[in-house]
Amino acid sequence: MNRRALLIALLLAVMGGTLLAVYVRRFEQEASGGEKVRLLATKKTIERGAVITEDALGVREVPMAYVEERAIKAADLSKVVGLRVGMTLAAQQTLMWSDLSVASDERRDLSSLVQPGSRAVSVIAASNDKSFALIHPGDYVDLISTMQQTKDPAADARTAVVLLQRVLVLAVGLDTEPRVDREGQGKAQRDMILTVSVNLQEAQLLSLAVERGRLSLALRNPDDPRVIEGIPDMPASALVDTKARADVQKLRRSGPIKLGSEAK
Repeated sequence: MNRRALLIALLLAVMGGTLLAVYVRRFEQEASGGEKVRLLATKKTIERGAVITEDALGVREVPMAYVEERAIKAADLSKVVGLRVGMTLAAQQTLMWSDLSVASDERRDLSSLVQPGSRAVSVIAASNDKSFALIHPGDYVDLISTMQQTKDPAADARTAVVLLQRVLVLAVGLDTEPRVDREGQGKAQRDMILTVSVNLQEAQLLSLAVERGRLSLALRNPDDPRVIEGIPDMPASALVDTKARADVQKLRRSGPIKLGSEAK
């Protein structure tokens, strides 16, 4: 009986140690950004318009939490070899789908930039919105919807809603090339259309927002993966509410508190 009890205790100790090791490994992975993803990176400088060769690329392992949607995985090497780059790439730079030129005239096909599971949705800016001129393909933006809560135009019942955060810009006007020069009135008109990458449910939300009110854009740092949770809607009354304005300034001084997962 004592031998059986000792054997059971030994088995329980082994199981406990195994579970503890699994837990510690999972905790370490989460703390470091999750499992590593193998991404393609440049071994040397690749000039704009040059053809990508296999010897010019290497593999870089990046924690899953820090992988950008437009990053190219090592498994897709065969898809990019032989294509041209639309911009000069420095050595040791992670290769992005937005870096490539996939058409003969070096203007990329928009559909080829849409990653599996995502959709390209175009947003039209108001005629007085000049912020589009500062945004380029490959940038990330937050989308804010301003809508009227009542049908009475005399009542100022507007509300600003943070609709989507960290949304990838695929195209500005007809341009899919990062950092292209846009000059002339014709191109200024095309800049009023912005195409972003969202999932299907986000596309539904965006469609409703476009019908309901006006969209504004907030350009963000491409290396910032954070998403702020629990942002309350802001009514127009906050503009004349001293306490509400003070609360906003207080958040600015203290910085965001709740941070969520990386956006799509």
